[in-house]
Amino acid sequence: MEQLTIMIMSIIIGALGVIYLIYRQMTFWSSRGIPHVKTFPIIGSLAAVFLRRKSFPDLIQDLYLKHNDIKYYGMMDFNTPTIMLKDPDLIRDVCVKNFDLCPNHRSFVDEAMDPIIAKNVFSLRDERWREVRSTLSPSFTASKMKFMFELVSKCSEDFVQYLVDNPQMAKSLDMKDAYTRYTNDVIATAAFGISVNSLKYRDNEFYLRGKDATSFNGILRMIKFIAGRAIPRLMRLMGFKFLSRDTDKFFHKLITDTVKARDENGIVRPDMIHLLMQARNNRAGINITIDDIIGQAFIFFLAGFDTSSTFMTFLSHLLAFNQDVQDKLRNEIDEVAQEDGGKIHYDKLVNLKYMEMVMNETLRLYPPAVVTDRVCVQSFKLPPSLPGYNEFTVEKGMIFWLPIYALHHDPKYFPNPDKFDPERFNDDNKSNITPYTFIPFGIGPRKCIGERFATMETKIILAHLLQKFIIKPTDKSTEKIEFDKKNFNIAAKGGTWLSFHRREE
Repeated sequence: MEQLTIMIMSIIIGALGVIYLIYRQMTFWSSRGIPHVKTFPIIGSLAAVFLRRKSFPDLIQDLYLKHNDIKYYGMMDFNTPTIMLKDPDLIRDVCVKNFDLCPNHRSFVDEAMDPIIAKNVFSLRDERWREVRSTLSPSFTASKMKFMFELVSKCSEDFVQYLVDNPQMAKSLDMKDAYTRYTNDVIATAAFGISVNSLKYRDNEFYLRGKDATSFNGILRMIKFIAGRAIPRLMRLMGFKFLSRDTDKFFHKLITDTVKARDENGIVRPDMIHLLMQARNNRAGINITIDDIIGQAFIFFLAGFDTSSTFMTFLSHLLAFNQDVQDKLRNEIDEVAQEDGGKIHYDKLVNLKYMEMVMNETLRLYPPAVVTDRVCVQSFKLPPSLPGYNEFTVEKGMIFWLPIYALHHDPKYFPNPDKFDPERFNDDNKSNITPYTFIPFGIGPRKCIGERFATMETKIILAHLLQKFIIKPTDKSTEKIEFDKKNFNIAAKGGTWLSFHRREE
């Protein structure tokens, strides 16, 4: 009888706790007098995405336009209060001017769930982030990019040569699949020190493990992602892992064996692993473990495998449907290549102005990250979101979201925002862009550390492709992109299919 009473009381207390949490979630913003979006019990303001009624970029755009004239509004990321910043000046204040108040990202995986993911530089917080960032920064200087240029060029040349050798395949290519194979090979050589050719050897283990690690499409993976954000403590207690056991073991073994071989044989390769090994050996006060080394190498997958291939996919799509832009870009590439006997060297590539304009306009239209975030670590006040509203005290633990996709499509900042127009970024026009409205790689000290690398690998493959091919639409191509509701990242429904024709054809 006593056990039954305890069980009933536990159920009642648990039910009351759930009711309280839902009540708090549903009334959080209205009780504070802050403009806010509709909240659904438990899943918060993103119900349409998780129920697959809208794509993530479309939802962010709709919410942004619905709250047209305000500086910010409230929403709930599951049960976490989240503030969507719309005003460029507030974005500057939060992310740059008052960076120390909001210095962190919110990791989508708890460290206890997956140390490989949680220990990467994107997820690290506070002083640990500063230590690791300062250790990694030398990997992304111009001199290091110049050194890695030949490694990346080899991957690009292999990619293009495969298309030359397989003309039938090149006539109808799923660009997302093709470019993930290219970025996979770049990651393998630049971060892990191994060589693979994923177009030729389509089922190599490195590619399959990378694809598994970065995919959010499966039902089980999506459930883990949702649960990790909604109930992280319970997921931690239950011992759930985001990565599959086999994928976790694969990367652990790969990095551990690489580090061991370099230690034992004195192998030096100026890459990320070498820099972290140096930090482990030489820098007092910084404890670099094998998990740290794995985590930083793995950030190449999280940041490069999907986002960089997405960028390349949409860039190729836009060139296929805008032949005038493609021709002008090809002429720029040819002109530089002719100066060096058909080759394009690093110093020339990084200074191709029209290529930079085309890439920036692609990033404006299709930024690989729909939003970015900041976590508040110290309370401070925001001005009223509209005249007549109150100031709002941001509390420790609250999240800011920056709606990158919506800012890039705001006609206030980019007239005729759906039009592909690289001239927005020419020397005369780019100075007219409102600061903090074009932020494809983020903003402030936590801006993407790999921006220079991502742009370099994109420029290399683009230059090599346009030297050999004309990119055209196929029967499967549609000029207007419809976003995939099943994919949490930005992606085209049905894929992006294009055709590559040899220039002499």
